[in-house]
Amino acid sequence: MSAYGCFADVYDRLTSNIDYKELAQYYDRIISSHQGKKGILLDLACGTGSMSMQFSKLGYDVIGVDLSTEMLSIAKEKPHDNIEYLCQDMCELDMYGTVDVTVCVLDSINHLDSKDDILRCFKSVSLFSDPDGLFVFDINTVKKHREVLSDNTFVYDMDDVYCVWQNYLDSDTDRVDIALDIFTQDEDGRYIRSCEDFSEIALPLCEIDELLSKAGFTVLDRYDYMTFNEGGEDCEKVIYCCAKEKR
Repeated sequence: MSAYGCFADVYDRLTSNIDYKELAQYYDRIISSHQGKKGILLDLACGTGSMSMQFSKLGYDVIGVDLSTEMLSIAKEKPHDNIEYLCQDMCELDMYGTVDVTVCVLDSINHLDSKDDILRCFKSVSLFSDPDGLFVFDINTVKKHREVLSDNTFVYDMDDVYCVWQNYLDSDTDRVDIALDIFTQDEDGRYIRSCEDFSEIALPLCEIDELLSKAGFTVLDRYDYMTFNEGGEDCEKVIYCCAKEKR
């Protein structure tokens, strides 16, 4: 996974359209509907901590994990009572004990490099999940990669940030390579260019189900993103709610 160096500096501005409060409440409703415990919550790939903050406000004791020191540095500058941030690989977690709920938002699972890495991530989450623990995450579908991300270019034009987001779809694997050109304005009004490259992968949902089973999870529900309707391959983004299998 990318460390998201220069991207970290502008991430919050580029995602300012996301209502993190509403998103956290949506996840909380899913957790509550499956009798999840409002105890220790692991925010996997927490980035700059915006979701961790919202989960903390909802009453969870939050552990935010991310591989990017740049992202975590920004997270730690924000209020973070009842939040502990750790720099760790989401495929190689090392928790102090078990957690009650693990969440992973904003298609972070898609940012893993391969199917094997997704399985490693799922197994790592399973290892540190409480016997009654839940794992809730969203994932972009093959449809979104083919029809939305595809070979499209997106432009973000803000007061002090200009970003060109270019996608390149491999039609054989549904992998999307992403190139960002980021222009930020310095104190003298000049624009400084920086670049970031990363990729997203997409797998058929039946393969995600199989990987979860191999990692010791049972799929409780699959929702169309931000709804409680059933999620499937015809959706652009799906949210999974899983429980650790009883041994």
